[in-house]
Amino acid sequence: MRKIIIFYASYGGGHLSAARSIKEYIENHYDDVELKLVDCMEYVNKVVNKVTTKAYTEMAKKAPRTWGRVYWKSQKGPLAHISTTSNKVLSLKLNKLLKDFHPNIIISTHPFGTQMCAYLKKLGKLDAKIATVMTDYAPHDQWLVFNKYVDYYFVSHEEMKKQLINKGISKEKVFATGIPLSNKFLLKYDKKQILQNFGLSPDRKTVLFFGGGEFGLGKTQTFKIFKSFVENNNNIQIVAISGKNLKMKENFENLVKELDKEKFVKVLEYTDKVPELMSISDLVVTKPGGLTTTESLASGLPIVVINPIPGQEEENATYLEKHKVAIWIKKNDNVEEILNNLFSDPSKMREMKIRARLLAKKNSTKDICKILLNN
Repeated sequence: MRKIIIFYASYGGGHLSAARSIKEYIENHYDDVELKLVDCMEYVNKVVNKVTTKAYTEMAKKAPRTWGRVYWKSQKGPLAHISTTSNKVLSLKLNKLLKDFHPNIIISTHPFGTQMCAYLKKLGKLDAKIATVMTDYAPHDQWLVFNKYVDYYFVSHEEMKKQLINKGISKEKVFATGIPLSNKFLLKYDKKQILQNFGLSPDRKTVLFFGGGEFGLGKTQTFKIFKSFVENNNNIQIVAISGKNLKMKENFENLVKELDKEKFVKVLEYTDKVPELMSISDLVVTKPGGLTTTESLASGLPIVVINPIPGQEEENATYLEKHKVAIWIKKNDNVEEILNNLFSDPSKMREMKIRARLLAKKNSTKDICKILLNN
């Protein structure tokens, strides 16, 4: 029986989502495999994990520009050295779990998991294959620490593969599979029934608006953009998801009521029906996290990018803009003009949808598991 351990870390939700997608696929398609899913930072030190995840959350929420500087400086110099050194120390705690479980394959969706395992391999304490799954659309050097001891790098696209090769990673190790995607985004849905369930019209374009605003550059900007969509007269309807941000939900609902648009705008606090909602949508408005971006592309949706966190999300936004699948609304842009230009030209939206589908890697999870388990 093969033993596989999947490591993630709780800095944003994307690392866990990617890890869960891989775990789910292996459980459903492979026999004689024993699996563990572990938050590597929580395991090695609960206090460090609590402090660092809280610091990330607070910085991304309240001081995103500062987070951006941390993100860039952590590639080189003292900050990068501190991170690597601390992971060396913490790896010794992780070693107990690995000795007890003795995995054949280690899959990590966060750079800290990769660093700790690769360091243990360097010390001769570990003989498992190590696979790193990158969850954004541009590389960061923290993923590449001790890369000599990592056996696989799974990245989101071919350009990223070339970037890793240019950084000295052997091309035989790098696979442009895409970011792991839940099987729910590959299913066929009854669109007529979903529209009916949410009280939506089949005769209007549907905009899926992720407006939680938990992180990034400003709730005020999010509300301003939402208002522009609600006031737009181009035959659209909106499903707005406010997530954990109850104040934003209240603001959205008050605006919709004030403008008498309740018939055409549905505000949800939380939903587990994102795959279904993407299947009926014509456009998604979102911060460009790696997983949300992957899900949107797999659903063939043009993207309006709002409030990216400086660092990885801005790099994601740049990639999407470059490939003409997204429009990035920046702070001083004329939102109304951008939306009117978008909705008044049906051919532009069609072209963006086609490019999104061409860019998507819908079989990413399957391809990753096939490479790892079919050898």
